Amino acid sequence: MPETVLRSFGQGTEPLLIVHGGAGHRSTPLTEDGTASAHAALERVLAAGHAVLAEGGSAVDAVIAAVRELEDAPDFNAGHGAALTSSGTAELDASVMTGDGASGAVAGVRTVRNPVTAARAVMDQSEHVLFGAPTEAQLAEWGVETVDPDHFITEKRRRELAAFQNRPDPMDQHGTVGAVARDSSGHVAAATSTGGIVNQQPGRIGDTPLVGAGTFADDATVAVSCTGTGEVFITEVAAHSVHARVELSGAGADEATVQVLDRIAARNGMGGIIVIPAEGAGLAAYNSGDMFYGAATAAGSHTHV
Repeated sequence: MPETVLRSFGQGTEPLLIVHGGAGHRSTPLTEDGTASAHAALERVLAAGHAVLAEGGSAVDAVIAAVRELEDAPDFNAGHGAALTSSGTAELDASVMTGDGASGAVAGVRTVRNPVTAARAVMDQSEHVLFGAPTEAQLAEWGVETVDPDHFITEKRRRELAAFQNRPDPMDQHGTVGAVARDSSGHVAAATSTGGIVNQQPGRIGDTPLVGAGTFADDATVAVSCTGTGEVFITEVAAHSVHARVELSGAGADEATVQVLDRIAARNGMGGIIVIPAEGAGLAAYNSGDMFYGAATAAGSHTHV
């Protein structure tokens, strides 16, 4: 297992946005075109989210804006360009949480153009937290945009599925997107979205739509979004574990995050976590060999692919 890499961004209580486009092992390096495309996509994502913060907008609006862009970018495993199930379909999950404890999530959606908007609708327009495969009538009532299921399927993902089914390699099963933000009022929020893992059984659900596992936010501690071996992140309640270590033991966000990734590695899992604390530097950390991530601060933006 590669050692944990940790990068810090921002300071004090300044508005801050950090995003990830998935962590995991790459069996082959990105091509020059693939690298340029991913960098450009991350810059668009950061621009969309940070524009909200720069105008005095809320952390939750910023993470929704950023994750929408991530879902629309075929470079990443969410929305358009999602990984395919063993049946060749796309099943999408997403969640969002604000620092005051409000949250919403969806799992197994097949027609929602931007699953994170459905998660936001659950949070804002229902009395519940998680919906599994909401009906078309419910989506229409919430005002959520839908598309034909073929919208999510790309030729690249079809080839990926065929290659995996011909020669399975669990190290190649990865991909999630997410964003965490802190706004000018000191509030934090997190959102996460995914197409799951390549060749997953239809109906499988990972950590992404589970509040506390893949996503968590608390204005007194941290906002967290995770990516990696979903089953291990679930059993470790990874996102909440970062919060709990900060709240209960007084650990710094960086220390807490590395400790959680170490526990995940000890259970043969891998992945990455992005975190923004209520005060201080935010971070991107991963023990998976690679992770797409980026950050936007008052001083400018940074992307890594």
